[in-house]
Parts: sequence; structure tokens; C-alpha cells
Amino acid sequence: MGAKAGKREARSSAKERKEEELLSTALHPALAAGLVFVAAGAVLVLEILAVRLLAPYVGLTLETTTSIIGAALAGIALGAAVGGRLADRMDARILVVGLFVAGGALALLIVPLVHWLGPGARGDGDLAALGITVITLVPAAAVLSAVSPAVAHLQLHDLRASGTVVGSLSGWATAGALLGTFGTGFVLVPLMPVSAAVLLVGGVLILAGVLLGASTRLVPVTALLGGVILLVVLGAWTGTTDSPCEAETKYHCVKLEADPQRANAYALVLDDTYHSYVALDDPTHLQYDYVRWIANAIDAALPKDEPLDVVFVGGGGFTLPRWLLATRPGSQAEVLEVDEELIEFDEERLGLEPTPGLEIEVGDARVGMLSRGDNSADVVVGDAFGNYAVPWHLATTEWIEEVRRVLKPDGLYALNVIDLGSLDLMRAEAATVLDSFNHVRLVTFGEEERPFGGNGVLLASDREIPDKALLEYPSVTGLAESTVESFAARGEILRDDFAPADQLLTPP
Repeated sequence: MGAKAGKREARSSAKERKEEELLSTALHPALAAGLVFVAAGAVLVLEILAVRLLAPYVGLTLETTTSIIGAALAGIALGAAVGGRLADRMDARILVVGLFVAGGALALLIVPLVHWLGPGARGDGDLAALGITVITLVPAAAVLSAVSPAVAHLQLHDLRASGTVVGSLSGWATAGALLGTFGTGFVLVPLMPVSAAVLLVGGVLILAGVLLGASTRLVPVTALLGGVILLVVLGAWTGTTDSPCEAETKYHCVKLEADPQRANAYALVLDDTYHSYVALDDPTHLQYDYVRWIANAIDAALPKDEPLDVVFVGGGGFTLPRWLLATRPGSQAEVLEVDEELIEFDEERLGLEPTPGLEIEVGDARVGMLSRGDNSADVVVGDAFGNYAVPWHLATTEWIEEVRRVLKPDGLYALNVIDLGSLDLMRAEAATVLDSFNHVRLVTFGEEERPFGGNGVLLASDREIPDKALLEYPSVTGLAESTVESFAARGEILRDDFAPADQLLTPP
């Protein structure tokens, strides 16, 4: 009996020593919570910023955003699995220090890598977005997501409290992710350039790792000094990498390209798309084909030279509103533009000034249109579509019905649609407009029998649209109503409940 008791005492003593050892390596609960909070928050910040970094090169589509979210989730899953295994095989305290320093370094590499890989990805669309995201975001997300299992390993010294420990750390990690999500959208992006935000995240992570390593006294001073040097070198590289943007708004990377053939004339580029052309000394100059088509349709369908009340969905460079006010004095132009910082850019760089008759409402057009009275507009111009980005909620039957409510009985709806290839989006939008208006015409590139798209302007009204509203010259045609009906026959009517506009689009 004495021998058995001795063995029990030895096992009990060994168990106590093990528990004491675990307790000695455990982090203070507040520190443990803070580490998982910061690491998880950083992953979400980088995920959202990646959307902004990629947009100038591959556009902003549902597929692009999906690729980024999927890549981030893949990194999170990989990091959680590998981080747990590593924590079981090495000193988890040293591991956590290394993860923070490595995660910060990988975060700082994101901006230079995107700027290096991005130009070669233009025109390759969704696959390019997925490829760049995997290369730049997955490693950082994986390393930072390994922090939570490593910290959990340090804190699990009593299996009876394992649920409490894991649940608490999971809750703090989720809180960090939430703060990262809301903080990025509401604070970081409006406050600073994307590259500066990434620099801030990477710097905070590396400094956190260095300070944690110094406090544990387990990491050699030379290694800590190396972390500081790494922060300085990568931070300098990130900060000096040339951005393709002249300005960054909440929604766009904005650039201006001067026209070498015309003085004081500029093309406005949003992300990777030419949106507007503005001749500062001549607001009546309309450079782009589709803009001339819309202007001609307005002049042909409505009494010439009389003032009009026009709602413009999408501002861009405000080319058509300026044209309207210059050619039809006394007109009222209301512009629904979601990007307030783009308006400020137009004021600073493109000579947009407060003008009698010009009213700008900042906000989503679907919401802004609700404030318009019934039968209050002569014309509604839809120009919010981009090469890759389609605001699907401005393409549905429900939106078209709102446009009809605002238009006067003989009013005109002019909608610019960009599509190529099979023209599935243009067909679907033609079918959607035909479902609401009595008369629809289409002006686009190509022959009447074989339109090949690019820009296409749908003209819709409840009264007949005259042929002179269709501006024709070589390679451009205006489709008759019967031809539009045949063209739209294979198009599916888009509704709020089902509007796969991004998937239907064949981008230029």
C-alpha cells in the first residue's frame, strides 16, 4: 500500500508541477485578449484595403470582391490549422512574437506587390484578381490567423476551464474583426490613403511583436533589433511605392489624363475606367460617342433650346450637366452622385463651380430618387455603369418603375450600358426597359443586324422616339423599336430579387 501511495503522490506532484509550468507560461488574460483582438482585426483591415488596392488594375466587380473574401478566408483557415500544430511543438510565446513580426512584414509587402503585379493584370479580370489576392493577402492572413491558436495553447492550463478560455479568446478575436471592418470603412479609408493605412497596420503589428518579445525576455536582443530594422526598411518601401491614383476617395482611385491634342481638356479615370472627358474652356464640347448620342437624343426628342428639368444618375466629371446648362439656359440639373470626395476633386481639378440650376445630391441614387416628385423631370440620364462595375440595383424593373414615376408623361430615359461579346447584359437591360416603357430605341456600335456593343444607349419613353434622336455615322446604328424587341428577346428581365448583372457583363 505504501508503494502505491508513493506512486500516487509522485503522479500528483508531477501533475502539479506541470500545472505550475503551464501557469508560468500563460499570458495575463488582458494581454491574451489584446493579442487575438489585434491580429484578427488586422486581417479584416487588410482584406478591405485589398479591394481598394486591386480596383485600379482589375476593376471592382462581385467576382473581384468574392475572390478577396475567399482568399482571406483561405488564409484564416490555413493559419488556424498550422498555428495550432506549431504551438504544440515549440515555445508558443516565441511563436506569437514571430507571428506578429512576420505578419506585419507580410502586410507591408502587400502594397509594393500589388503595384508591381497590377499593371500586368489589366484586362485579365477575375482570374487576375484571384491570383494577385492569393499572392499578397493569403500569406499575411494565414500568419496573423495563427496567433489565436498559439495564444489559446498558452492559456489552456486547466481543462475544466477550456471552454471558457477558448470562448473568451474567440469572442475577443471576433470583436477585433468587427472593429477592423467598421474602423476601415468609416475611419481609415476616409482618413488616409490606402497605402498609408497598410503602412499603419504593418507598423503596429511589428512593433507589437517587438514589444512582446522584449517583455518575455525570450527573444534575443539582436532578433528584436532585426524586427525594428525590418519595419523601417519595409515601411520605407511601402511608403515610397508610387500609387496609380492622384486622389483616393471612399469609392475610387481617381486620375486625370490631359488630352495632348487639346488644351485644358482632361479625361477622368476612375479605377481603371475612362468615365468622363471635360473641356474646361468649352462645356459644349462632347468628346465621347455615347455622350453625344445622349445629348442628340435630348435635343431631338424635346423642344430645342427650351429649358429642361433633368436628373443625372452619376456625376463623374459632370460633362452632360455642364452641357445642359450651357446650351439650355434656365434648365435645372440634379445630379445624384454617391462619391462626395469625387465632387470635391471635380471642384479642385476640373473647374466644377456652384452654378444656378445645378443641384448635387450626395448619396446612393436609388435612395436619392425617392425624394423626387412624381412627373417632375423631362429627362433622366443613367450613367453610373462602368467597364467592370455594374450597380445592379440601378438596372432592375423596380428601379425603372421609379424612373417612370419621376418622368413626365412624355419624358425621356437615356441609359448608357457598357457591354461586349455576347451582349447579354445589354440584352437583359433592353428587356427590362421594354417591360416598363412603351417605346424603346438603342444606339450602339455595329450594324442593325449585328450590333457589337461597347457603349450602348437605350432611349425609352412612353411616347414615340423620333428617328432623328438616333445619331448615326459610320460604324454606329440606331435600332428600330422592332429590332430592339428582337434583340432583347433572349434577354432576361432583371428584378431586385434576381439581377446577376456582373455575371452577364462581358467587359471591354
